[in-house]
Parts: sequence; structure tokens; C-alpha cells
Amino acid sequence: MELLCVWLFFVTPLVISALPVEPKGDIRKQAATGKFWHVTDLHLDFSYHITGDHTKVCLSSKGANASNPGIFGDFLCDSPYQLILSAIQNIKDSEQKADFMIWTGDSPPHIPVNELSTKMVIDIIGNMSTTIHSFLPDLQVFPALGNHDYWPQDQFPVEASEIYTAVAEYWKPWLNEEALVTLRKGGYYSQIYKSSQTTQSLRIISLNTNLYYSPNKVTVNMTDPADQFEWLEETLKASRQNNEKVYVIAHVPVGFLPFAAFTAAMGVNFNERLVKIFRNYSDVISGQFYGHTHRDSIMVLLDENNEKPVGSVFVAPAVTPIRSLSESDGNNPGFRLYHYDTGCYNLLDLWHYYLNLTEANLKKEAIWKLEYIMTEIYKIKDLQPESLEELIQRFRKPDSIDFQNYYKNYVVHFDSIKGCDGLCKAVQVCSIQYLDRDSYIKCLKMYKLQ
Repeated sequence: MELLCVWLFFVTPLVISALPVEPKGDIRKQAATGKFWHVTDLHLDFSYHITGDHTKVCLSSKGANASNPGIFGDFLCDSPYQLILSAIQNIKDSEQKADFMIWTGDSPPHIPVNELSTKMVIDIIGNMSTTIHSFLPDLQVFPALGNHDYWPQDQFPVEASEIYTAVAEYWKPWLNEEALVTLRKGGYYSQIYKSSQTTQSLRIISLNTNLYYSPNKVTVNMTDPADQFEWLEETLKASRQNNEKVYVIAHVPVGFLPFAAFTAAMGVNFNERLVKIFRNYSDVISGQFYGHTHRDSIMVLLDENNEKPVGSVFVAPAVTPIRSLSESDGNNPGFRLYHYDTGCYNLLDLWHYYLNLTEANLKKEAIWKLEYIMTEIYKIKDLQPESLEELIQRFRKPDSIDFQNYYKNYVVHFDSIKGCDGLCKAVQVCSIQYLDRDSYIKCLKMYKLQ
């Protein structure tokens, strides 16, 4: 099956609107606030089309009947181009003045290996990169590779490859040559974000955590795939010496999955090493940002003694609405806007936007809405580790309204009759609070004894 590239620009004009939200609070405080977008898991399904045979709406449904397909997609399919376009155009039309965007990977769809190829994966990443750059030509973008951004999926190499080289070419508008060198070598890089508002430097570190992803057979017996751990520690050490702050971005997140007990998002040994590095440099790292799970979740990194919160971790939900037949919950499409202190890059707030997919298909209009403002819905001061830890303690309480709100946001207001208590809540709370193996297992065992 050949991928046609013409679909990128020759699309029917869409009806897209958003509900503007006026900033609240002290104007003087707003003046010291910077903003950046986070989009992830676009998963373009180039085969998506409306047809009477719902088993043939999209390759990503793998023959299952699409539930209720419309122009903006279906919950059993990956994203049609119209959905992705509506998200990027909404960001373009927004009155929010963002400084940059982070994009944490996964452009190709969830389709069988034999329906894709290296060339098709490269073409899809290229088309998504071109779409973002065309609509947001003046916005600095910091991308990361996702586990589907390779062919065959997940099998990321530890040396230069055709895909690493091609991606570096597509990302040249955003990255400097120093960043492109390591991107071509191993799919990772770092780069300084230059702000006119402060002398404090911010370094974006984009990790290729797909090297640590459990299904990656290439790296399963390696201790430091592509020398990324060594590079990461050297980069963080230099950032500390140079008084830089760091945002870490990647696709596959650190820690344990909030929907599968005793399951790390990456290989456990790789996870333990990353957690140790992040703890050692918690004075430098001001935030971590991931995708991959398609769900909206948070984590707080505790110090080695599990006594002090030292890191804020955020997993953004997907733009794609796809879920498998075995999943009871899906997600509405979403993206987000972070607010940060321009003086020190501490995270202040998170504004999450979403699209009610059912409503959008019914009205044939993509009305992206503000789903929540994090400090307001959870009544916390900011997004610092101490604030997140205080919130988690409230999650632990029986019949916690805060946790109920959190789970609604976790599935991006997916219309589900399923709640989350018992083991479901235990897995959620333990994954939020404990990122290393021993403390996570101890947490789940304590829940069982309650």
C-alpha cells in the first residue's frame, strides 16, 4: 500500500472554533508568566474514510466495526487528518501567546507491520512536521521520537539509521546543529531555549526512551543503549555547572503504568537507572513531560528515602481517540498549555483543552474547549512537587472528590460508565506517587492490607 503525500495540503476547509478563556488573577503575576504547548500521539491514520462498511473505515481498527465514525474520527480508529488539523489550527488561532511547543512523538498509526514501511513512516513524520511548521511558522518546537516513529515499530537502533537521518532533516527548522548530531546518532538531543525575558537559561533534553521500551528487542540485553545514559548525566552535570534549568521531554514515560498493576512503562532496570539520575539532578530538572499512554496523568518524584517530593512529572493524553476493543475506557482528543515562571522555569499551572469527539462529529464542527485549569480544579498553589504531593494525599482518602475529578480528566471526559475504585484506584495512586520498583510494590501491598 503506497502512502500518498498530496493529502497534506488538499483538504476540505474545516469548521473549527474554540471557546476563549480570559486569564484570571493578578496582572502583575501574569506578566512574569511564560507558556508552552504540549501535543502528543497524533497517530495519523491515512486510510481513514467514511464508508457504509464500518469494518473498512480505518486500518487501525484492524477489521473491527468502527463505533460511530464521523469527519473527526472514531473511538476505534486513529486520527484522520481533519482531527489533527483541527488541533493545530486551534493552537494557531488561540489568543494564548506561547513561547514554544513540545511534541512528544508517535505520528504513524496503530496498524499491522506489513501495512507500513520505513519510507511510509518517514513520510508520515515528515507530513506531521510540515503541518506543524506550516501552521505555526514562528513557534519554536522541541520534538521527541515515539515508539511508533520507527519501522518495525518499537525496534529503535542504537546507531545511525535512515529514520534518524530523515527526522533530523525534517526538524532542522527547529533544532541547531549540535542537537542534530546526537539526533542522527541515537534519536536524542538537548538544546537551549533562549528567552528574552530572563537571563536564566532553560535546556530542553529530548530523550529517546524508546530505547528502553520493553518490546524493543534490539536493546533488551544492553546496559546503556546508544550511550544515552552517559550523555544524559554529562549533560545534566554541565547544566548544573552552568546554572541552567532543564525540562526533560520523551515519549515512553518513567515509572509504572496507571492502568496495569506491577508493569513499568519501560524495562525495569532502565527505569531504575533513570529514576536514580532524575533524583540526583532534581535541583536542575524543573519538569518532565511524556506521552505514550494516551491518558492524562501526573507523577511526583520522591527522594531516595521517599520523604521529600523533588520532581513534577506529567503525561499528556493523545490527540488520537483510539482504544482497543478490550478497553472499557477511551479518551477524547486533547492537548495542553503549561504556564511557567519566566524567572526560574518553575511550573505554575496547566490548562488542558479537549474535543468532545461525539459532539464534533454530530455538529461537523470541532469545538475545542478548556477542560480544566489544574490549580483551580484541584485547589493547589502551583505545579511544584510539594503541591502535587499534597494533592496525592487527598487522592488517597476514601471517596475522594479530587480523585474522582482526576479520573474524569484521566480519560479526557470519555463518556464511560466505569469508575475507578478498589484495585483500579490503588494502581493509579501508587503509580502517581512511586516511580521506583521497590516503593511501588510496597505501596500496592499496603493497599491490599487495608
